Amino acid sequence: MRTLKWHEHVITGTVLTGCTALVLALTGPAAHAVQPRDLGRQTLAANDGWGSSGPGTTGGAAADAAHVYTVSTWDAFKAALADGGTAPKIIKVKGTIDADGPSCASFEVPGYDFDTYLKTYAPETWGRTKNLDGEPDGSPEGLRRASAALQDAYVKAYVPANTTIVGIGKDAGFMGASLQIKGVDNVIVRNLSFESPLDCFPQWDPTDTADGNWNSEYDSAVIYGSTHVWMDHNTFTDGDHPDSSLPYYYGRIYEQHDGELDIVKGADYVTASWNVFEDHDKTILIGNSDSASTAAVDRGHLKVTFHHNLFSNLLERAPRVRFGQVDSYNNHFVAGTDFSYSYGIGMESQLVAEHNAFTLPDGISAAKILKKWKEAPLTADDNYVNGTLTDLIVVHNAEIPGETLQSGAGWTPTLRTRVDPAQAVPGIVDHRAGAGKVC
Repeated sequence: MRTLKWHEHVITGTVLTGCTALVLALTGPAAHAVQPRDLGRQTLAANDGWGSSGPGTTGGAAADAAHVYTVSTWDAFKAALADGGTAPKIIKVKGTIDADGPSCASFEVPGYDFDTYLKTYAPETWGRTKNLDGEPDGSPEGLRRASAALQDAYVKAYVPANTTIVGIGKDAGFMGASLQIKGVDNVIVRNLSFESPLDCFPQWDPTDTADGNWNSEYDSAVIYGSTHVWMDHNTFTDGDHPDSSLPYYYGRIYEQHDGELDIVKGADYVTASWNVFEDHDKTILIGNSDSASTAAVDRGHLKVTFHHNLFSNLLERAPRVRFGQVDSYNNHFVAGTDFSYSYGIGMESQLVAEHNAFTLPDGISAAKILKKWKEAPLTADDNYVNGTLTDLIVVHNAEIPGETLQSGAGWTPTLRTRVDPAQAVPGIVDHRAGAGKVC
């Protein structure tokens, strides 16, 4: 067998690329030139999380030549999504596509004025007992709604069934885009960086907490009532617009970010692997309400696997879970000083959190990793905090007895490929997760 030199590593028979191993095919007396694999044709491997259930997740791997697109603008991307209906398609993203191009002023309808909005709904004028939902169309809130609708139509891109969206190279992605994977089956999104969209028109809700809150729209990606979705080797971040850069009005942060990835409304069979989620507040929501109407849709669904993801400098929701059977293993959680919690235990959730690693700064207790919202048993075994094996439930219950958690999620995950030792997870995940690190 010939010995080849690749990226300064000498290897025999197998070429290591820093993210996976590629096997060289040798024919005759010399090797053919090594060709990079076509990421658009790759499918989710068997047994790789909930997304591999049933028929698995193949995205647009079967696309014919007429349904393979390379795009570098927002308009071209939307046109590619719309072309060909649900026929298998592969959309290759080249470079960074800016969906944040238009100014906020360009979405403002005639008559909208933010200063007037602030004056009209100031707590000392409006009070804190009634929200703004009943405000008429011609009111400052009505004009805000109309302006928000224009931004909504621009920043959202709807992904059809049987689609693969994949970044070319190491610098592909979106700024200010909101991918809507809504009511479809069989979608793959890989090797892309997402800088969170900024909501130009957050709504003031004086009844949200005792002090009121600004609430925003636009997740970087939302999986809404869809099935068989694979999110792999993507990077989600607030980029140049972290919450620390946002202003305050009425004494509350003018929150212009929503989630990085939300999985809601009966979505099912999702695998999220080797992604980076960083520098964000409300990161991942699985199931968006405790209400009876939501329960009727979500109960028995929301089956999601997270593995080999890096969750870095997040405040909360990594993820927050309602109803779903969520398997979270071999992830690395790196907390900042503003850390609130990682796993939110919500209504009828059945979370299994195993073989993960947590890196907490001084002064942050491991008891905060879990947050109880509703009574819902979970399994949390073989997790390491700062290199020490830690029973997350025992630590939580000892320090926060008012939120006692029960052990035992009631199910055992079977759809896993290789499970790495938890102590090795930081070294593996930190070097291989995120956009630009897939072959």
